[in-house]
Amino acid sequence: MTNLLDIADVAAATGLTSRALRFYEARGLIRPLRTASGRRVFGAGELERLHAIVALKRAGFTLAAIGQLLDRPDARLGAMIAAQQAAVEAQRAALADTADLLSSIQSRIDAGERIDVATLCSLIRKGNAMTTNEWRAVVDRHFTAEQQAQWGERMAALPPDFDQAAYQAQWADLGQRIAAALPMDPASDVAQGYLREWEALLAPFAAVATPDMMAGASRLHDARADWDGQADPGFSSDVWQFVQAAGRARAG
Repeated sequence: MTNLLDIADVAAATGLTSRALRFYEARGLIRPLRTASGRRVFGAGELERLHAIVALKRAGFTLAAIGQLLDRPDARLGAMIAAQQAAVEAQRAALADTADLLSSIQSRIDAGERIDVATLCSLIRKGNAMTTNEWRAVVDRHFTAEQQAQWGERMAALPPDFDQAAYQAQWADLGQRIAAALPMDPASDVAQGYLREWEALLAPFAAVATPDMMAGASRLHDARADWDGQADPGFSSDVWQFVQAAGRARAG
């Protein structure tokens, strides 16, 4: 058994969470061995498979495509790689363009030059486009075109003065404060206060979203292991799990 690691050891050694490992197992991507007592253990073969999953996920492959590649060596890997190469090259070009702009601005700042409004607007636009592209890849994997169209229609019902950037900043602030307070009893007064604050912040979205949209958003965050690190909603997976636990504690 010395060459086998249990799930806690694998999580500590790889930086992956135990929840992510169980998520991959539930999707059939990894198949850890079981001890007589039912404890999950990983040998070299499963660790090699886990490495492949992480590498392909970082390259932008969906978990469904990764499952194909791992289980069917004759899958159309060449076509997938070619498509991913094109996407990576496009991202590289966009990053290079942004890097050139940043270098130019930094040089002007170092020279004591005042940065004009047009340049600042260009910088903001590029930063916003990069964030949008990150979310686009995640959304395309989890929602159909029809679902995305419904989201667009409903979000258009938000007040004209709704400030998306300020709203995202509020989520980031709340997410950081909850993360700093963890761990805590989900049923405690403090935890329930955070839950009320979370629901209040969610209220503008909940006011225009359909029940199916709300359920879809929850499923997206429940599947966080599929896209963690590819886009930032402003709060971590641990914060999301805490909020769900606080909700269950209030209901129960």
